[in-house]
Amino acid sequence: MTGNQSSVTEFLLLGFPLSPRTQLLLFGLFSLCYAFTLLGNGAILGLILLDSRLHTPMYFFLSHLAIVDISYASNNVPKMLANLLNKKTTISFAPCIIQTFLYMAFAHTECLILVMMCYDRYVAICHPLRYSVIMSWRVCTAQAVTSWACGSLLALVHVALILRLPFCGPHEINHFFCEILSVLKLACADTRLNQVVIFAACVFILLGPLCLVLVSYACILSAILRIQSGEGRRKAFSTCSSHLCVVGLFFGSAIVMYMAPKSRHPEEQQKILSLFYSLFNPMLNPLIYSLRNAEVKGALRRVKWEQRSM
Repeated sequence: MTGNQSSVTEFLLLGFPLSPRTQLLLFGLFSLCYAFTLLGNGAILGLILLDSRLHTPMYFFLSHLAIVDISYASNNVPKMLANLLNKKTTISFAPCIIQTFLYMAFAHTECLILVMMCYDRYVAICHPLRYSVIMSWRVCTAQAVTSWACGSLLALVHVALILRLPFCGPHEINHFFCEILSVLKLACADTRLNQVVIFAACVFILLGPLCLVLVSYACILSAILRIQSGEGRRKAFSTCSSHLCVVGLFFGSAIVMYMAPKSRHPEEQQKILSLFYSLFNPMLNPLIYSLRNAEVKGALRRVKWEQRSM
């Protein structure tokens, strides 16, 4: 085996084995979804920047979530779109590893940002009198920096463990981007350590935070039911329900992808889940926040009114 081993300089992304007509149709559909992702998250960022009423910790974290979603989609989707049109679907080794690192870094960071948003809602509803003290701008900035740093460090650990492995063929990745599980299948060495670290990271970054989110929302629900004002209850439910929808989409798809038992066609299952994870989820997040959040809708109306006044 050692004598036949040779280094792999590029990989072939198999993507979606469909007819050229179907691939062209998917290119149009995915291009629209990607454009909506950029426009929707860009609009959320613009509203938060322009409307001073949204300069609060909750929308500070929402702006980071929008940045993560734009970055996450931009890491995976452009290459997928190019491959739907081109016959040559190769990717060099270094760009492939960079794509894997960014994919993991943005996914981990989004998970932690969602937890910070949940903590913000918990403090706002369960401890309203101490909210401005607990969620000061210094604390919020520290939480955001910690989320980005931890997400990047965890991704760096995964990439470091991948780089220690020899890749001697085959060089075909049965995916539309360099997803970590698909890349590991090409290694011609024992990958049990990588699998253990991935599982441990899932427990740390998915199950642990999900438990915190569920406990926090149990406390939030209890506090909301004690609110005497009907308007106050509606406002609390509005902001919390939108966040809970995003949490459900993100954690649900991630847990099914990395922790659920594999089906008879794990590669196809991973492609569909990754597509939802990297394209549809970032597109749906701004829609959920704009349609279910009264403050965002109010900010949008105010910005439109200011534009008409000018």
